[in-house]
Amino acid sequence: MKLIRFGAPGAEKPGVIIDGKNFDVSGMATDFDEHFFAEGGLKKLEAALKSGSASLKEIPAGVRLGAPVARPSKIVCIGLNYAGHAKETMAATPAEPVIFLKSSTALCGPFDDIIIPKGSEKTDWEVELAVVIGKKASYVDEDDAAEYIAGYCLHNDVSERAFQLERGGTWDKGKGCDTFAPVGPFLATPDEIESSSNLRLWLTVNGKKMQDGNTSDFIFDVPFVISYVSQFMTLLPGDIISTGTPAGVGLGMNPQVYLKDGDVVELGIDGLGTSKQSVKAYGKN
Repeated sequence: MKLIRFGAPGAEKPGVIIDGKNFDVSGMATDFDEHFFAEGGLKKLEAALKSGSASLKEIPAGVRLGAPVARPSKIVCIGLNYAGHAKETMAATPAEPVIFLKSSTALCGPFDDIIIPKGSEKTDWEVELAVVIGKKASYVDEDDAAEYIAGYCLHNDVSERAFQLERGGTWDKGKGCDTFAPVGPFLATPDEIESSSNLRLWLTVNGKKMQDGNTSDFIFDVPFVISYVSQFMTLLPGDIISTGTPAGVGLGMNPQVYLKDGDVVELGIDGLGTSKQSVKAYGKN
């Protein structure tokens, strides 16, 4: 299945994509949130669709898409998880995954604007594969990790590099600004993705290719990451783990390049669709 959420910010309803068309399933599910995943919502929705898909109402073209997951308790991110990206930023290859958190208030829709934060001079892009957790996970064995995956999404891990690297403390302050987590357009359940370790992902800025990588360059693959993170915190249904970005970020260029007002960012991953965000300076309509 491919799950979407549609409507105005804060008032999204659940939907699905069937044969390339968007349908409203708000009569079958309240929302795609922690409760939905925890209560076996994916299996219930699949069963309901088999018996009632003919009566679904199609969503009109042009309706806004929100993030396909509602109100995750946390967005956990893995830094420096592609060999090429570690090399371009002149960072040592990590012996263990680098973990940081992205605020849930950063979450936004796949076609919403990226707002450059007040005082920012180094807002950067990062195309990433995101994994959505399907059930409560604590001390998960790597061999069992697949059982905890609800699905996969496209994510732009927008980052303010000066806040992240030059202001002291943790990376989190450069990662959690409003609009810094455009996710979607949809959540694809695991049966839709042949292998999370062989997916092409790419990103352009104003039509120029910046990133063009493959998850085969992972230092730590998805099962390992889920198991590893679960040793340090309990993952709840609907939580998002973003698995890192390939080479091609603005920070790694010489000279460095960062987003500015009026830029347009487009990105995509095999099997997970594409998204597009316009960049706006803080305070501009």
